[in-house]
Amino acid sequence: MAFNLSGVFRPKFFGLFKKGKYNKDLFISDLIAGLIVGVIALPLAIAFGIASGVTPQQGLITAIVAGFLISFLGGSNFLIGGPTGAFIVIVAGIVAKFGMQGLIIASIMAGVILVAMGLLKLGGIFKFIPYPIVVGFTSGIALTIFSTQMKDFFGLTVDVPAGFIPEWICYFSNIGNINWIEAASSICCLLLIIFWGKFNKKIPGSLIALIAGTVASVLLDKFAGVHLATIGTKFPELAQGLPMPKPVVPEMSMAVISELVSPAFTIAILCAIESLLAAMVADGVTGKHHNANTELIGQGVANIITPLFGGIPATGAIARTMASINNGGKTPVTGIVHAFVLLLIYLFLMPYAVYIPLSALAAILVMVAYNMSEWRTFKYLLKGDWADIAVLLITFFLTVIIDLTVAIEVGLLLAVIMFVRRVMQTSTIEVLDADHKVSSSEDEEVINPEDTQYLDIPEGVSVYEINGPFFFGLASSFDELEDKKKAVKVRIIRMRKVPFIDSTGINNLKNLIDRNHKRGIKVILSGVNPNVSESIHKFGLDNKLSDGCIQPNIVPALAKAKEILGI
Repeated sequence: MAFNLSGVFRPKFFGLFKKGKYNKDLFISDLIAGLIVGVIALPLAIAFGIASGVTPQQGLITAIVAGFLISFLGGSNFLIGGPTGAFIVIVAGIVAKFGMQGLIIASIMAGVILVAMGLLKLGGIFKFIPYPIVVGFTSGIALTIFSTQMKDFFGLTVDVPAGFIPEWICYFSNIGNINWIEAASSICCLLLIIFWGKFNKKIPGSLIALIAGTVASVLLDKFAGVHLATIGTKFPELAQGLPMPKPVVPEMSMAVISELVSPAFTIAILCAIESLLAAMVADGVTGKHHNANTELIGQGVANIITPLFGGIPATGAIARTMASINNGGKTPVTGIVHAFVLLLIYLFLMPYAVYIPLSALAAILVMVAYNMSEWRTFKYLLKGDWADIAVLLITFFLTVIIDLTVAIEVGLLLAVIMFVRRVMQTSTIEVLDADHKVSSSEDEEVINPEDTQYLDIPEGVSVYEINGPFFFGLASSFDELEDKKKAVKVRIIRMRKVPFIDSTGINNLKNLIDRNHKRGIKVILSGVNPNVSESIHKFGLDNKLSDGCIQPNIVPALAKAKEILGI
């Protein structure tokens, strides 16, 4: 069968101009929203770039290139793409260990993984990642971002070691070296961000804090001789202006690729989780629906191309997406306009970024960390059952103390374990015998309830009632329930509520039939649905049963049992 790309890849942008759907009013609405979101994205792109261990222009390039591609090729009408706080930790770690070449290769590999997931139609599975795991990731990343910003927030000039605990040991041991002017600048910018929204919700407080902090830094330098640490002191080359980014092809080798598989996988999973989560939030607000598989492919292409221009990993951003919706954005054109706004800023205003104080960027990122922390949700989830609490705390502490890569891998493993645990809780096996009576009015299989008031299970017959999927986690329960002391001659396995059976379940069912036959016990299957029946036939299990030992429901199954017993 030929693979149909159009079946999984249907970008929302491409469908805008069919049948005259897009008009002047929609464009004006998208244009205004795009201009506003572009301005909002400016300080965040610069701050995320620096915090990730790369340059501010690389953060801005990411917002431009990835922002355009995610809107152009994505499966959501509203998603705004670019660098996000979630990637700060993983990007900084990759840059520190493998350098920019390593980051480029890992980002491209992550993009390929995302495209493959979209083509394989795996977009839907991310809806089933347990919420405690998502909150554990985001809260852990938020605390890590907050921790990394304390150096610039308090104006410390020491070399801070990597890792949450070593960072705070360093901070406490250097309390006496706090630059109180830098700290005052950070606190003022933070307060401005917090309280600006009470006066104006259209213009973001982060942009106002960036402008105010920059103006204050210039005035203090010129009139008071007070020098705040700025982007220019950290990246003096920016004062010479910025060249247009040129495509860079990294040198790849199998040795490097094998080392970067785990970081690339982490980037891909984190990108998928964050982008699809943002798309679902947008759907909930607007009542529209995104195409998850198309979104994964679009995100993948963006993360393949963006690093070639010097960018860093990108994904859909919830805050910028909501800003777009709240300011009238209706289609992917909003994200494209936002990318062009940032491109104009990059071309004509970026040299002035050298005057932006690091304290203002630290304040912006502290606020980003607070908004990411979801501390109220975290507190709420601590009221759940012990399994959810354990998963939440394990994911959180692994993210903060060990490594985000480890946290992602363990988190996905915990998601699988939680899923199996939930299924096992809903799948049960009950043994019914002559002492157990089943009312026909409660039995869905009885075609004519008037035929009998009760389903009588005669002596010498036992019934295994299976409720739920019969998979590997449930298969061993037969051994635990089987009472070998009872004189049973016929065993009915009632499967009316079994939606599917896996290969382990088939194997255990086969072993059960074999064991019973060796003991002279006949086995009858009752209420087998078509899917399960197909699996039984495929594995040849029906050949192990006597004629008439697969019955459509319990009534003829009991009649067959009585026939075998000679009743």
